[in-house]
Amino acid sequence: MPPRGCVAVGPRGRRLALLPPPLLPLLLLLALRACAARASEITFELPDNAKQCFYEEIAQGTKCTLEFQVITGGHYDVDCRLEDPDGIVLYKEMKKQYDSFTFTASRNGTYKFCFSNEFSTFTHKTVYFDFQVGEDPPLFPSENRVTALTQMESACVSIHEALKSVIDYQTHFRLREAQGRSRAEDLNTRVAYWSIGEAIILLVVSIGQVFLLKSFFSDKRTTTTRVGS
Repeated sequence: MPPRGCVAVGPRGRRLALLPPPLLPLLLLLALRACAARASEITFELPDNAKQCFYEEIAQGTKCTLEFQVITGGHYDVDCRLEDPDGIVLYKEMKKQYDSFTFTASRNGTYKFCFSNEFSTFTHKTVYFDFQVGEDPPLFPSENRVTALTQMESACVSIHEALKSVIDYQTHFRLREAQGRSRAEDLNTRVAYWSIGEAIILLVVSIGQVFLLKSFFSDKRTTTTRVGS
């Protein structure tokens, strides 16, 4: 499973030269530590009557978190199942819109988690999941030392935690925005079809009324037949 992409220096990386020299190693260390976190964040299409599984090698004693949410499709629900290397079910939920599950690996091996849309026969789903393996390493190798951190190190740790919270909030709001857009587009489609249907019904009723009124005022000619003696 590919790790989450991370770029230490972007297109505007030349702005780093405007910062004081002591901040450059700290910023680079912060970026490298962010890249070191092992996590997978994927959004994929799940067709109707389909099942999609993912696999991850996990060492014993590693803490993991699986979080998922259905973005588009049907009633925004999906089946989720998580199994350990021996096939023992650790987590199983049916027709869930979103959920989060945290566990600690009991043994080494390949863990499997699957998303199923087999109960749906018409609609496909768009599913987002974030699978985090292990905890973030300390920002500084000597962060757990007995002596206190320097003011610069404490500031970097605070910035690092704040940036992680910002990433989580951004992901949450992006998912909500995508789900809201999907609901709005679905509602717009239904309104459009309903409007077209009403227009067709109104046209048929109007034409029928015209022919009905015309039949009331049309002259009815009677034919008289004489029978001779």
